[in-house]
Amino acid sequence: MSTDDNTERGSLERLLLAHLVEQRKTRRWSLVFKSLGFIWLFAIVFLLIFRDDGTFASVRPHTALIDVNGEIGGDHGVTADALIAALNAAFEDKHTQAVVLRINSPGGSPVHAGQVNDEIHRLRGKYAKIPVYAVVDDICASGGYYIAAAADKIFVDKASLVGSIGVLMDGFGFTEGMKKLGVERRLLAAGDNKGFLDPFSPLEPRQESHARTMLTEVHQQFIKVVRQGRGKRLKETPEIFSGLVWSGARSIELGLADALGSLDYVAREVVKAEDIVDYSPQESLADRLARRIGTAMGDAVRPWASENTRLR
Repeated sequence: MSTDDNTERGSLERLLLAHLVEQRKTRRWSLVFKSLGFIWLFAIVFLLIFRDDGTFASVRPHTALIDVNGEIGGDHGVTADALIAALNAAFEDKHTQAVVLRINSPGGSPVHAGQVNDEIHRLRGKYAKIPVYAVVDDICASGGYYIAAAADKIFVDKASLVGSIGVLMDGFGFTEGMKKLGVERRLLAAGDNKGFLDPFSPLEPRQESHARTMLTEVHQQFIKVVRQGRGKRLKETPEIFSGLVWSGARSIELGLADALGSLDYVAREVVKAEDIVDYSPQESLADRLARRIGTAMGDAVRPWASENTRLR
């Protein structure tokens, strides 16, 4: 092979190699730009679909769901702050056709239940076109019913447990056991009633009377809320506010509930918006950890002899 042929062949090889290198660079940049485009598109979709508070925002008409599950308030229950935040997110979504509270709760704090009830009434006034419905699963008792009473209508299963319109304060008395064990209680307090209902001291009639007065006051607040919420639908009997619970079927007869119906039924047949978007409070891992640490610290410094007032 001549020198000219070798030179021509070398030039051709270098040209082909340069072309291959350029193609590889072009492919790499193409992948980079495609990846950036995908990330940008994903970010736009994410901003359109998800809210600042992490809740899902539908892009079409839907029924907004908020679960009220378990004890209301307390160390491990669903709090008023969480439910109020969820309610506001649901009402503020322009695609929300109705808000459904799916309740499965035995009760809990009258303060938390009252705050949620008040917020539902406020939001119903602000967003007059968005109705609020309560759907009862297994149980909607006491504090759970306190919340449900704020809804436009209450739907139940025929076997649901509904009611328990009453207030209790529970605790224990250990005075007789202490006597048998030879244990002496040494309670030092500034203030005649600072040891109010101390479980290691004999029950004082004056303190018991004061406690019963407080319970009656909270009970009357509960009764007022139920009467306002249910109106003429409520068929009052001597036992309606006694703390008893009734089956879902019986609760409809008493006017404590309106009709039989599940979440899907209400969304499909009542709201006419089958798409259900869940706005229920979602606690993050960091929140759960912080709450548990706070609870543990509180338990360490809290006198373990305490009385608790609950709607139950």
